[in-house]
Parts: sequence; C-alpha cells; structure tokens
Amino acid sequence: MPRQFKRLSHSIYECKYHVVFCPKYRYRVLSGEVGEYVKQELYRLCSQKEGVEVLEGNVQADHVHLVLSIPPKYAVSNIMGYVKGKLAIRVFNRYERLRERYWGGHLWSRGYCVSTVGIDEEKIRKYVQWQEAQDKREEVQQKRLFD
Repeated sequence: MPRQFKRLSHSIYECKYHVVFCPKYRYRVLSGEVGEYVKQELYRLCSQKEGVEVLEGNVQADHVHLVLSIPPKYAVSNIMGYVKGKLAIRVFNRYERLRERYWGGHLWSRGYCVSTVGIDEEKIRKYVQWQEAQDKREEVQQKRLFD
C-alpha cells in the first residue's frame, strides 16, 4: 500500500492507530443488528471530527477493532472518549433493553488498547543514523568552501 501523507496548515502527517475496546464485563452484546448499528455509527462519528478517518473497522460480539487515521492536532484519548461516549448514548437510545444489563449508563469498559501503525522501527533507526552521517558529510563540505 503506497504511503499517503496528509496535510494540515503547518505539517504533513501519517498517524494511524490500531484501537481495541470492549463492552463492560466483555458481554457479547455487539452481535447481529446491534453490531451492524455500532459499525455504522462508528464511521458516522469519526467522520464528524475533521481529518479522522476509519481505515478498517470490525465489530465482534464482545469487542471492537478499528484502524484509525487521526491528525496530530487530536489526542487519541480525546477521540476515544468522544467515540465511546457518543456511541454509548446512541446505542442506549436505540436499544433500550441494553439499559437493563448496563445500569448506570456505562456500556464500555473503562480503557482501551491502542498501538501505532507505521514504518518499521528498524527502518526508522537506520534512517536516523543515515541522516546523522549525511549531516556530518554536508558540514565537512561547508567547511571546505569557507576555508
């Protein structure tokens, strides 16, 4: 897949995250119609934040996997708080029966799992080392011009 950098006014970026979160107590409530609704709403909610994009989404009966592109102007924690909060409200409004199981209005487990998706660490280390050597070579060339 070709690398596709996106732009903000003062930066270019490629920030992708793999996020996993679960319903409270890991109950298997996201199957069938509820699961389809959750998937649709995830795409809808993310599109409401400028630059946030769902690249992949998978709703299992007891957890949700997302690959998100999030601009660096947003913290991952802010996006997750927004998505989980709004999604819980919408799910409870549409599926009243879930309120019986999740008293107190808490659909999701407290946390989530997130990992970055990007260039291989070893490639980055080699690039940083190469860049340092390149800067030293250019510095030597500059000194020669003025000596």
